[in-house]
Amino acid sequence: MTYRSGFIPQPVVRFTGERDATGELLDGYLTSFVNVSRVQPIQSIDEYAAVLDDWLYVLSRLGFHARHLSLYGQLKVWHRRQVAGVTLMFRHLDLTLGDIVLLWNRENPQRMAVDLGTGLERLAWARTLRSWKELIFGSLAGAAPAPTLDALRTATLLLGNGITPAARGAGGVTRRVLGAMTPGAVGLGASAVVRASHQYWTTITPLPVPWPAVTTAIEQEVARRAATCG
Repeated sequence: MTYRSGFIPQPVVRFTGERDATGELLDGYLTSFVNVSRVQPIQSIDEYAAVLDDWLYVLSRLGFHARHLSLYGQLKVWHRRQVAGVTLMFRHLDLTLGDIVLLWNRENPQRMAVDLGTGLERLAWARTLRSWKELIFGSLAGAAPAPTLDALRTATLLLGNGITPAARGAGGVTRRVLGAMTPGAVGLGASAVVRASHQYWTTITPLPVPWPAVTTAIEQEVARRAATCG
């Protein structure tokens, strides 16, 4: 069942980003980012190729020269419950930008779809060649350790959507995110980072909870953790 189709910008939270030996996220990875995807049903393999051709056109309009773009991967079919598919990756120079997936219903292979996905922040990184931390956090890049800034950025997205800290469920994700913050890193408050993050996320989708309430919730959770640990 396809609920939406076309180019869809979706803020997402994932804990699968690649990390270094100390556990810190490598450049190019975030706990939360804007997943820009194109999802739509197709009738033939030719349409899959046409979607890829459209995407190459979009990338060229963004300033990515075609000679620096390449596809790679395997044509081995993967299986996940009732769905099968093939995944190819695309990159600019040596930086992987995302993937394009051909998938179909295993019982009815004529029911096909294409799912193309990339990260908006990675696109900006590849296009500008700026420092990753400065690109993501701007003037606040040196205000706190990167894990703390990443946690505040992600917590703003979650709390801004009304997902408050809890012991389990979606609220457990919010608590886990805030638990990654360096102790004492927001001793002077989190409002500056929250305000900047809130402004960023609202350019993609409105957040129903205003940034002052998000800041209060973060500081209350930090205080709760401090009291528990103490």
